[in-house]
Amino acid sequence: MKIDIHGHVTAPASLYAYKAGLLSHRGAHGRGSAGVTDETLRAALDAPNPSFGNVSHMEHLNNAGIDLQLISPRPYQMMHSEQAKLVEWFTAETNDVIARSVSLEPDRFRGVAGLPQSMDTSPEQWAAEMRRAVTELGFVGVMLNTDPYEGTAQPPALSDRFWYPIWEAASELDVPILLHSAGCRPPARETYSLHFIQEETIAVISLINSSVFDDFPGLKIIVSHGGGAIPYQRGRFFPAAMRKGTTFSDQLRKLYYDTCLYTQDSIELLVRAVGSDRTVFGSEKPGTGSHIDPKTGRWIDDIHLLIEDIDWLTDDDRSRLFENNAKALFRL
Repeated sequence: MKIDIHGHVTAPASLYAYKAGLLSHRGAHGRGSAGVTDETLRAALDAPNPSFGNVSHMEHLNNAGIDLQLISPRPYQMMHSEQAKLVEWFTAETNDVIARSVSLEPDRFRGVAGLPQSMDTSPEQWAAEMRRAVTELGFVGVMLNTDPYEGTAQPPALSDRFWYPIWEAASELDVPILLHSAGCRPPARETYSLHFIQEETIAVISLINSSVFDDFPGLKIIVSHGGGAIPYQRGRFFPAAMRKGTTFSDQLRKLYYDTCLYTQDSIELLVRAVGSDRTVFGSEKPGTGSHIDPKTGRWIDDIHLLIEDIDWLTDDDRSRLFENNAKALFRL
């Protein structure tokens, strides 16, 4: 069985037209609704999509043999740096669309909630949407943006007590947190894709050098995109860990990491760095990597094939990567 823990919702255009309306009227017309129906949602899932290589979401999953996918909001759409009530309304609407996707395809999808992370509100308020999504909508996890300012200011590090209401809620609900940055806007120098990697890199170091896991021993955190730059740069941090009487490899294993990397050697390096028991299959399919590589004829996001091509992985390693780790983390 293949369980993909890093997928994003494919929604009708009306959800993003709704977002554009919110931004246009700045809330003056009230919350309203995206008007998504089962019919328009089914069409979005089944229609060939030019953004995904002219293949539908469901066909991508079928072709890759993905049995179950955990879907969250499309991160770059989340507009966390906008007006608080607009963020709250759009987040709730997106989570509702995810819940409807799960109800349409209960054997193929589970929900991972977005949070309304405006810095004009508090993490306690963000956690209320987590609780609604888990207790009312049946979601199995939550996605957390480490930079709600979206590149326009400096957010607190994840070691800061600012984030403790999120850790408390996730521990209470026993749901994993998928760390995944969102948009990035001027005056930032980087694209949002690069911002993802930078934020994940900072997140890993912030968390493993903090008391977060001492204070919340049952907390489960997965870092998207293989932990950013940390596995590649891990040797730089070896001496500091040794001075503390530990090893950096042990510190890294406080967290989990997904395989949403698009080359075999990157995935190999990740598994060697953290172990197959701390690595979970994630493809982000369909998404950024949904393009055919002319050299191989494969989809760039056919991550399952990259994993299968690693000849030194054992059958137990592959079972952990593709299925068992996700089942344990998300209680599937």
